[in-house]
Amino acid sequence: MQSNYDKYPVVPISSSQAGCAVGWPHILDRIESLKPRVLCVECYPGAFEEQIEREIASALKPSRIFRASDCLKPAQEIEALLAPYLTDDPVFGRMNGIEIAGFLDADKLACARRDIENHEGAALVIGTGAALLAPAADLLIYADMARWEIQARQRRNEIANLGADNSQEKPSLKYKRAYFVDWRAADRLKKLLFPRIDFLLDTNDRDCPKLIPGETFRRALKTVVERPFRVVPFFDPGPWGGEWMRETCDLPRDAPNFAWCFDCVPEENSLLLGFGSARVEVPSINVVFAHPRELLGDAVHGRFGTEFPIRFDMLDTMGGGNLSLQVHPLTEYIQDKFGMHYTQDESYYLLDAGEGAVVYLGLKEGIDPHVMLGDLERAQQADNSFPDTRYVNQWPAKKHDHFLIPAGTVHCSGKESMVLEISATPYIFTFKLWDWNRLGLDGNPRPIHLEHGKANIQWARTTEWVGANLVNRVEPVATGDGWREERTGLHEREFIETRRHWFEGKVEHDSLGGVNVLNLVEGREAVVESPTRAFEPFVAHYAETFIVPAAVGRYTIRPAAPGRCATLKAFVRTRP
Repeated sequence: MQSNYDKYPVVPISSSQAGCAVGWPHILDRIESLKPRVLCVECYPGAFEEQIEREIASALKPSRIFRASDCLKPAQEIEALLAPYLTDDPVFGRMNGIEIAGFLDADKLACARRDIENHEGAALVIGTGAALLAPAADLLIYADMARWEIQARQRRNEIANLGADNSQEKPSLKYKRAYFVDWRAADRLKKLLFPRIDFLLDTNDRDCPKLIPGETFRRALKTVVERPFRVVPFFDPGPWGGEWMRETCDLPRDAPNFAWCFDCVPEENSLLLGFGSARVEVPSINVVFAHPRELLGDAVHGRFGTEFPIRFDMLDTMGGGNLSLQVHPLTEYIQDKFGMHYTQDESYYLLDAGEGAVVYLGLKEGIDPHVMLGDLERAQQADNSFPDTRYVNQWPAKKHDHFLIPAGTVHCSGKESMVLEISATPYIFTFKLWDWNRLGLDGNPRPIHLEHGKANIQWARTTEWVGANLVNRVEPVATGDGWREERTGLHEREFIETRRHWFEGKVEHDSLGGVNVLNLVEGREAVVESPTRAFEPFVAHYAETFIVPAAVGRYTIRPAAPGRCATLKAFVRTRP
């Protein structure tokens, strides 16, 4: 059957493109018509600043250009500032409170401000931190970037990190620095600027940028939280990747495989806003920043602030290999070592499974931790393997099974599995214990984090306990005309609750004041509707994840055609 998975979901904002300038000629006409004396273009790290400057300067012909990069501290001074947070670890750093101002030399910044204020002709101020140079600019444009496009530019060695000359450095190290420092600092400034920007500039497509007025942008974000919506998924190959998503989601044939699909990670995914036939792409985290209470609900916002706490992604090993054997940090460990206030509890829901599929979960009874750790250490040496079957349980896995994985539990998905992973959001903190003697797609061994793993493995989570507490803890909740609801998890140590609904007719749902995240895990197509017609009917296809904001309240889901469907819904537990 032909795939109906929508790889480019759009949130319709307006039926007209009138308010959206597409392409540099139209954008420059719009800016030039306003005749700003001081034009400030604040750039998210990763934007092609030189190109943006060249295009704008060629049309506006400012008598002077002020670049935020000219106010940066020396690279060595920035490196010293960041060193305590980036550490020597190739993957992990520490969360921190660094702001864009911390990258700038105070004297240079003050001098630039005076020069801009005293300059009598037209001036262009541009770059990451430009708004700090020209806080009273006549026109403020924010050039935003989706993180997936930034990562693509990092991999192509097209960009460096903020204040660094490292465009040729390994992409993984550029990503690490951006994740722990650049993006966090830029987001802090973004939150302050969004209420007053005059225009939003989408620069993800360097050949076809789009410009919308700030007020239009702010109204669009408000529209998003009044209805169900999807973020733009992205797919990536990996050393263990499979073929299920290539077929089900109609993906390109030239990639070696597809291992991951990030289908609901607002910190990483983007959002497509529709203006007639034009599409404006912005980071989906912008919605969280702008309307956290409407999106998350009061209780969730009170606990997580402007972070989206639920993550859905897909892991494909159908025709591939095992994931790395791994463990996630305990809450106190991630707080003490990395400055995160909550950890990555998770679960594996099987969208599909082939013959012989298993999930590695928990340890066998009666093992000696010192012996197992010794075998793991020896496995890191050349030509040595880890005898996984001696220590780790292998649970047979079939379609619609649900395995719960509270932090500290040794686990991984085996081959021939299609996993919908439901977890808390800080997904970068995964401690690999063993990677099956294989190399990454770059031809190098992937980092192993055995010392971190040792400190977090929960040795009491053995076969009997795991079987009773973590494997298919399905409990009936309610039934109605043509539907039934089941609780499938998560474990009591995890803050996420999951509910599965099987239905052949209409099912009533209620956000109950908190954000809901759902995936259509069975059935080709389902329709989400408002009983009060508060939003237009929303169509979800098989394997698609969608978000229902807290502000939506009551909604219904029904099959689009006769037949049985199922959704898996996740939400944050806010009551006992």
